[in-house]
Amino acid sequence: MTNEAHEAPTNTPRRVLMLGATGQIGKATVRALVERGHHVVCFVRSGPERASNMFDGAEVRFGDITDPQALARDGFRGEHFDAVLSCMASRTGAPRDAWAVDYQAHADALVAAKAAGVRQFVLLSAICVQKPRLAFQHAKLKFEQELISSGLDYSIVRATAFYKSLSGQVERVKAGKPFLVFGDGRLTACKPISDADLGAYLAACIDDPALRDHAARAGRALVFAPGPRAAFRAGAGGVARCDYLCAV
Repeated sequence: MTNEAHEAPTNTPRRVLMLGATGQIGKATVRALVERGHHVVCFVRSGPERASNMFDGAEVRFGDITDPQALARDGFRGEHFDAVLSCMASRTGAPRDAWAVDYQAHADALVAAKAAGVRQFVLLSAICVQKPRLAFQHAKLKFEQELISSGLDYSIVRATAFYKSLSGQVERVKAGKPFLVFGDGRLTACKPISDADLGAYLAACIDDPALRDHAARAGRALVFAPGPRAAFRAGAGGVARCDYLCAV
């Protein structure tokens, strides 16, 4: 699967309900959808720093994403939407939070989407669900299976680590704390990606039939992981170093 398709503009604007719009990837995805000419409606939680004009070119509606009635009433509002795109994820990854958001909120959104006549669902997942060990991984994987069997056109994008994830330890090091390395670093080798690239790829899933999975190809997820793999490893004297490994 290539990622060249995300550069092509769309000729068919669609109405897209966006979930998880306030996160880093969500913001980038909203920008990409708007640039492609789609009518984007973002359903977000209310808050002191959130306003109806918080996204250029996109409509904002407020409500509790964990309340299925609120999603139907305040999100869909009985209106027609062509697609749902979700970058929604639990904040902590802890079991209770993971099952409430990574699974249940998505399952409720899927039910609401089908009731509203939506025919396409694009989901941002994570590459780590391939070897699930933690609650949030199992929760994401369970919803993936429900989406695959839903009958909707779907794209499940299992993204690798973001550059922000890798650079997030900079403040730790600046504060004199150690850089965290898992094992010798090889187990967590990844291909870091930028917010903008991933947002553009997710938006492309709305337009490009080649990035959709139908029943005949059920169970296939799109893996977006351009570039070389980076492995942070323990070096001499306990100092972390970064090796760049060839992509496979």
